[in-house]
Amino acid sequence: MVEEEISNSPAPEAPPPFALVSVGKITENHDDALMVNLTVSFGGGEPEAIVDYAYRVSDPFGLAPVLKDWLAANPGFPVDPYVPPPAPTPEELRAQMPPLTARQFRLGLVSGGYSPAQVTQAIDTMPEGPNKETAKIEWQYATTFNRMHPLIATVGAALGLTEGQIDAMWTAAVNL
Repeated sequence: MVEEEISNSPAPEAPPPFALVSVGKITENHDDALMVNLTVSFGGGEPEAIVDYAYRVSDPFGLAPVLKDWLAANPGFPVDPYVPPPAPTPEELRAQMPPLTARQFRLGLVSGGYSPAQVTQAIDTMPEGPNKETAKIEWQYATTFNRMHPLIATVGAALGLTEGQIDAMWTAAVNL
């Protein structure tokens, strides 16, 4: 029988799950956080860039304690002030409007003083061709309508509606 020699020496330490390699830029955020552009390595592997890690002093998990120590050791590191994003354009706001069901869309038209027959008539006055045929199909068979769909602008213009009026009707129709 062969006896194995038992070693009392400690087992080799496993690499930490992650290590902070470098900090590139720190920017204040609007919600009492810092956005930190940093590079880390995982499990002792090659460094991997992480862009804009959200850091909060109160966070006891993940990279937060490591960053807290790093910031304490580097108090002069520049922190860029928060710059709010520009206000969304009217087109961006329209793109974020929720879709309407066919029922909501038609009830919204009626609430705005327009009948579905007027929409049909506006489509019928379009020049012959694929755009007109597509508009007919959309109007008759669509189950939902998106604010940015070209049919909305076409019919709105034919009814003499401004983009703002369409927006107001759309917003009201969401709750119908």
